Amino acid sequence: MMAVPSTPPPGAVPAVPPLVAMVGGGQLARMTHQAAIALGQTLRVLATAPGEPAAQVTPDVVIGSHTELEDLRRVAAGAHVLTFDHEHVPTELLEKLVAEGVNVAPPPEALVHAQDKLVMRRRLEALGVPVPRYAEIGTIDDLDAFARRIAGPVVVKAVRGGYDGKGVRMARDPSHARDIATAFLADGVPVMAEEQVNLRRELSALVARSPFGQGAAWPVVETVQRDGICVQVIAPAPGLPDDVAAAAQQLALRLAAELGVVGVLAVELFETADGGLLVNELAMRPHNSGHWTMDGARTGQFEQHVRAVLDYPLGDTDAVAPVTVMANVLGAPERPAMTVDERLHHLFARMPDARVHLYGKEERPGRKVGHVNFLGTDMAEVAALRERAELAAHWLSHAQWTDGWDPHAGDDKQSSAIGKGGRSGINGHD
Repeated sequence: MMAVPSTPPPGAVPAVPPLVAMVGGGQLARMTHQAAIALGQTLRVLATAPGEPAAQVTPDVVIGSHTELEDLRRVAAGAHVLTFDHEHVPTELLEKLVAEGVNVAPPPEALVHAQDKLVMRRRLEALGVPVPRYAEIGTIDDLDAFARRIAGPVVVKAVRGGYDGKGVRMARDPSHARDIATAFLADGVPVMAEEQVNLRRELSALVARSPFGQGAAWPVVETVQRDGICVQVIAPAPGLPDDVAAAAQQLALRLAAELGVVGVLAVELFETADGGLLVNELAMRPHNSGHWTMDGARTGQFEQHVRAVLDYPLGDTDAVAPVTVMANVLGAPERPAMTVDERLHHLFARMPDARVHLYGKEERPGRKVGHVNFLGTDMAEVAALRERAELAAHWLSHAQWTDGWDPHAGDDKQSSAIGKGGRSGINGHD
């Protein structure tokens, strides 16, 4: 049951704010720390190095590894709750922490469903939740038998450890599938296979759940993938029927309760060509598909995660604008000569409404180094908003305007840019 603290008597020493510890020093921990500050708190993080995104901004850093029990004990010591920036902590270590009295959120028996794709598929199937057809692959004969059973193309997946397209391979044909599986198995990687779904698009239903059992759901969003990496999120998902959106939210809330999730849960979905929904992946932490909430919702996912793991009442998840588009900033093939500071200068001169979130990461090809949000006043402008978000994200990563926009061009070209929803650089800003 949710504990409500009593008011201290007059003159009493103020209570120490609750301490949330997070395993992982990446951008999710960095943005969770931002949310903790607003609540009068400081996030403690377990980072592998002082230069990691979260370690740059919080004074409470433990340097160590998520695979070492002693390091996990150090970050958890004195904390009210231990939570996660990623799902890669070995389950057996988390179970030891729980046995020692550490409050782990989400608990290991829930988190395993985001760590192990096969465990997740089996549990969802047992709950009657629609998932793609799948099979555990121990030998190439198992793969061949599965391919014959589904009579179609397959996806070969590492059971554990994959993200952003890593560990997930789309097979071109049966021979290619065998090559992929052989390589995984030779490396000792547990393997599963799934059917390649005939899908219309990918969606994400983001919810949060507290230990008290309170749940909250944000609008269902569309996620746009390129090479296995999310490049854009549109909130809410354009053209999604209200009943389908409600069903997705209800499914995500049900899964959060059935699995015992505490914190944010992202349910990644396939919308099939016939309009059905299949669960693709689960993530039990703040998620890339929820970055739009930082600017586009009354309560962002990072604050909500802190609220949930501390068993605070959850915040309002309503959108603050009819449409929000988030675009990931991915490292360019070659790092631009122009500094990030100068790129920001030019971006804000052209698009002062851009909401930029940079992670303090070294720029490397394809690496997520930030994201940018744009809010719109009408779903009718979603196409233009997506174009602006793509322009902004590409500029931030490549220092190139893909539409050929020149900040030093004459008034006619700058007026054209304003008409497309941008603003030209004025007063010498460019």
